[in-house]
Amino acid sequence: MQKTIKKLDSVSKIHMIGIGGVSMSGIALILKKEGYTITGSDKKQGDMIEILENNDIPVFIGSNAELVKDVDIVVYTSAINQHDPEFVRAKSLGIPTYERAKFLGMLLDYYNTPICISGTHGKTTTTSMISSIFIDAELDPNVQVGSKFKKLDNLNYRIGESNYFILESCEYVDSFLNFRHHTATILNIDEDHLDYFANIEEIKESFKKFILLSQNNGTLVINIDDENCRAVIADIQEKLKEKNIKIVTFSLSEPTATISANNISCNVKGFYTFEVRNPDTKKPYKFYLTVPGIHNVYDALAAIATSYTHGIDFEIMQKSLNEFCGAKRRFELKKQFDNNILIYDDYAHHPTEIKATLAAAKQKEHNRIIAVFQPHTYTRTKELLDDFSTAFFDADIAIISDIYAAREIDDGSISSKDLVAKLIEHNVNAIYIPKLKDIAKKLTEIMEPNDIILTIGAGNVTTISNMM
Repeated sequence: MQKTIKKLDSVSKIHMIGIGGVSMSGIALILKKEGYTITGSDKKQGDMIEILENNDIPVFIGSNAELVKDVDIVVYTSAINQHDPEFVRAKSLGIPTYERAKFLGMLLDYYNTPICISGTHGKTTTTSMISSIFIDAELDPNVQVGSKFKKLDNLNYRIGESNYFILESCEYVDSFLNFRHHTATILNIDEDHLDYFANIEEIKESFKKFILLSQNNGTLVINIDDENCRAVIADIQEKLKEKNIKIVTFSLSEPTATISANNISCNVKGFYTFEVRNPDTKKPYKFYLTVPGIHNVYDALAAIATSYTHGIDFEIMQKSLNEFCGAKRRFELKKQFDNNILIYDDYAHHPTEIKATLAAAKQKEHNRIIAVFQPHTYTRTKELLDDFSTAFFDADIAIISDIYAAREIDDGSISSKDLVAKLIEHNVNAIYIPKLKDIAKKLTEIMEPNDIILTIGAGNVTTISNMM
């Protein structure tokens, strides 16, 4: 496989700007294994930087235009400033530059069987589940996922020797439209990323384009309980037939789905048990999850349906999912205090995800649920304010921090105080505490035996447990 990646035949040295990112670092390690010389830079240190350097990939902290002067191509994360000295220097020297998603799409073309998992919610968990099953089936997949998990030795990537490439594929800025695939697994389609998409109709159009990137004779795995997924299938039915794309459906209750759940039950820990019948033999298999919430049943059904299409035995799926313990920041237990006070952390940053996370917590034995939410981006908070205001009904106390700006600049049109006011209108016991360190102090003062504390959001709210 040495230097045989399509479109890179004349390339030897690659520089990567923002190399410490969750996806960029994995790409760098794949390229290193293929025999390319890789260098990189990033704004700050991180655990992936150490891993890269341990694999003989030098990383410069900061930006240094001299680093690109003798490279063949530059790959950059979309998060960089277009005035970044390395990026500007590469352009001035005429060095080809590729945004991460575009380059990853080029890399994906090398593999015969890319499996792309997309949807507004649940991508990381489902990608992790599918990866675990394929590993247990000894199919030796390549993997890129949006979080670390145990099966990947607590990393977010895996380098295999097979033609399977399992990839978490995000719709934001249409990045998944760079990924041609054999199998597309669509979990759900919801309104999000409204700083880029105008509305839900535009989001559905993007998903249609993504699905139709499939190879001829490919497979579409899709959730038929989701209204928008059903609408998308209906709109592109003829085009799917033209490409001979096989449609495999999954559902929580619809018996006509290819994969559906039966005899669903939940225990006091919030863990679900359910049965799935092999569509070919009709033999039932019982699955017991150790990740809480009904949303994880959907993720498991998507993983089962995807694995089924690739001929994996149900016994292997059953064992793999029964052992699956979740991805990092997906209802992750962070700390346990005396008197059974538990702190969990979850990446949920959309109203639908928050509702699902709190519903999962409510199914566990508890005294109170204290939700600590850090809104992510001003645009999302403003556009979905009404939805956020009804997302916390399962919380006994909701503590809201300042908005995590991420890529945006505060224009003063929205603040966390607006969300707290809306929550109070809906009779939610909501408190505004802007700083995380002050939230940690407040939690220490008010927590009681058997409380569940949930830190929720896509920013640095996850650090609160370390402050207590």
